[in-house]
Amino acid sequence: MEDELKDFTHYLIVEKGLAKNTIVSYERDLKNYVKYLKTVENIQALNDVQRVQIIHFLGFLKEQGKSSKTLARHVASIRAFHQFLLREKATSQDPSVHIESPQLERTLPKVLNMQEVETLLDSPIIQDHYGYRDKAMLELLYATGIRVSELIGLDMGDVHLTMGFVRCIGKGNKERIIPIGKSATRALDRYLQEGRSQFVSKNHKDEALFLNHHGKRLSRQGFWKILKRLAKEAGIEKELTPHTLRHSFATHLLENGADLRAVQEMLGHADISTTQIYTHVTKTRLKDVYSQFHPRA
Repeated sequence: MEDELKDFTHYLIVEKGLAKNTIVSYERDLKNYVKYLKTVENIQALNDVQRVQIIHFLGFLKEQGKSSKTLARHVASIRAFHQFLLREKATSQDPSVHIESPQLERTLPKVLNMQEVETLLDSPIIQDHYGYRDKAMLELLYATGIRVSELIGLDMGDVHLTMGFVRCIGKGNKERIIPIGKSATRALDRYLQEGRSQFVSKNHKDEALFLNHHGKRLSRQGFWKILKRLAKEAGIEKELTPHTLRHSFATHLLENGADLRAVQEMLGHADISTTQIYTHVTKTRLKDVYSQFHPRA
């Protein structure tokens, strides 16, 4: 079973070109699945798996208190795995074909209001190269709505300040071009002129746009620590995630009349229904404003 799992991982990397984090999620889910089949169901060959065993596995996850979102992700991983095995003739049937994903609880993304965004963007203290870098990262995130993984994946050649855009490689290895506003352009220019050179290591030449104190590409965990520290220093009490500025970017664009298709393209969503969640956020915020300020609300 482990050999088939390795073949599937190789397929995701080479043929599908999926992002590293997506591949890690597939691997984690499927290792749990294979371990369950071997230890609980006593199945040693993937061709022997039946629909009932997959249902038992999902029930096992539910008993452990896993959310409907986690269950749905496991179903997607298992389905993709068995389809791959059937296509490669490693198995003679696909037991996942009639397995339904659980109904997801739709939760609205948490966003910052304009005042909170301004407070957060102004939180880096511009007195050294760390301040230049942190300011440039926050400004760029809010200006473009790119994912944190895309932000730290940027190389020097991906940013074109004169033309006013950034080139980004998103999910599925898809490229998109996103405009940069004046504030982000100024912050990036200052970081490139006065900050980045102080991060560069003599022993390690890295083309990454944003570097850590070792002169290497900043990691997701590194950025997350920076964001939490800056939010705390800014006095922002709302729960923040690395996606908060991305959610705020999309919501504020739609609140100000941006076209949904344009926002979809900038966010890199394959399906417009994913982008439509932000229209629900804007309606909720309008209702809150009405309730707060209308004299007869």
